[in-house]
Amino acid sequence: MLSNDILNALKTYTKNMTNKVALVLQTGEHEKRTELVNFLTQLCSVSDNLSLIERDENLRSPITFYLEVNKENNGIYFSGIPSGHEFNSLILAILHSSGTELKLDNTLAKMVQKIKESLHFEVFVSLSCHNCPDVVQSLNQFAVLSPFISSEMIDGGLFQDLVTERNIQGIPSVYLNGELFANGKIDTAQLVDKLIQHFPEIVGDNESEALPLQDVTVIGGGPAGIAAAIYSARKGLNVTMIADRIGGQVKDTVGIENLISVPKTTGAELTGNMQAHLNDYDVTLKEFLRVETIEKGDETTKSPHKLHLSSGEIIETKTIILATGAKWRELGVPGEKENIGAGVAYCPHCDGPFFKGKDVAVIGGGNSGIEAALDLAGMVNHVTVFEFLPELKADQVLVEKAQEHEKITIIKNAATKEVLAENGKVIALSYEDRATGDIKQQALSGFFVQIGLLPNSGFLKDVVELTKHGEVVIDEKCQTSTPGIFAAGDVTTVPYKQIIIAMGEGSKASLSAFDYIIRES
Repeated sequence: MLSNDILNALKTYTKNMTNKVALVLQTGEHEKRTELVNFLTQLCSVSDNLSLIERDENLRSPITFYLEVNKENNGIYFSGIPSGHEFNSLILAILHSSGTELKLDNTLAKMVQKIKESLHFEVFVSLSCHNCPDVVQSLNQFAVLSPFISSEMIDGGLFQDLVTERNIQGIPSVYLNGELFANGKIDTAQLVDKLIQHFPEIVGDNESEALPLQDVTVIGGGPAGIAAAIYSARKGLNVTMIADRIGGQVKDTVGIENLISVPKTTGAELTGNMQAHLNDYDVTLKEFLRVETIEKGDETTKSPHKLHLSSGEIIETKTIILATGAKWRELGVPGEKENIGAGVAYCPHCDGPFFKGKDVAVIGGGNSGIEAALDLAGMVNHVTVFEFLPELKADQVLVEKAQEHEKITIIKNAATKEVLAENGKVIALSYEDRATGDIKQQALSGFFVQIGLLPNSGFLKDVVELTKHGEVVIDEKCQTSTPGIFAAGDVTTVPYKQIIIAMGEGSKASLSAFDYIIRES
């Protein structure tokens, strides 16, 4: 299953292992077990510090294994064959267990280590989901950090009975000690927030040394934020970046063909390249954390701005660059929030495979909505697109493709009213025909909301001027209404929300911040 190129690369990655790691596989019979044994045998062949052990440990299934480090179970389990996007999760788990440095911020690591209650996480994934590995890898790192925490990746495709039993229709779906913890489109920052909600005592008194006064603090890790951080670091400034995740919305983008000089790439590839570029510079990264409040500095007394983080830390900084981007806009109709992960979804690429052979709907007739419909049509039985306006807003080339597709129906001038569910699963959509006022129902198993983005600016009220839509008001130099605070990218009033524009705006904001520091020092 593993090519020679992959095996050779693994030999390089594992040559510095300091701990012996055994993959302990449950004995028994399963139609996929031979395939898994061959897969793990190949993997273990790359290093003398890796071994495969088969024994009865009363695990979930004969295709369940865990990592044993120096003859001790370290709490990292895999149920299924971790190939596809989850292959990296397995390799990183091995490397981290063997002594490779974790990529978690020290403050976050200390927060996890404060937990003294037994926590067992189960993460249901699809091997085609590009968001799932982030969650699996983070929880695996938590398990490495704490003997009280264990984490198990479960391939939903191989455990259909369990998926049905728990009514899982969206991934990743995370359970804690057998109870639903988080599901749908989640990331590590949201997991950290939920941990803090469960264990508020882990916040504060983290014994981490306070950062010195920063020249520039960038909030956000998408194209605008990364460009701003790199440009600032190149000026020799002290730079900190605070990001709930690197890549932002770009990470969820399947195909990118309009990034000039790069004919074709994916969101995951671009995110990896941006992070590699960022790593070339001396930037303090506070990942998976949020800025909860901002205390504006006093320009008269030259006092710095203060950022209060979800970890309890406070960062003082001369300037701030807001690059928090945007998130999926919700419909706000009854039944939407209640059924997220049970038929309501926002990422067609992630959750589409769960609706194979079923009828679904896409809400929104813009580019994202029509692209989602075309993507889903290759997986599901039928797609119905609902557009609020009398005409679609998508590019004509996309509209024509959708209209010609035999598995796509388009209903225009329709106002979504309610998501209907039964026994924990979506069964229909209620909508109004805006031309006649008639209320109708469309039977379906799920629907995907694609109605645009909402600026991530909720914490900026009373900090900078916002439009009625929540966008940060900026001038041609990315300056906000507050001296020393700049903004860039999708969170701002700059028109045309594009990756390449966000990168340019982030660079511009950095240069403006540098000019401000020079003038004010």
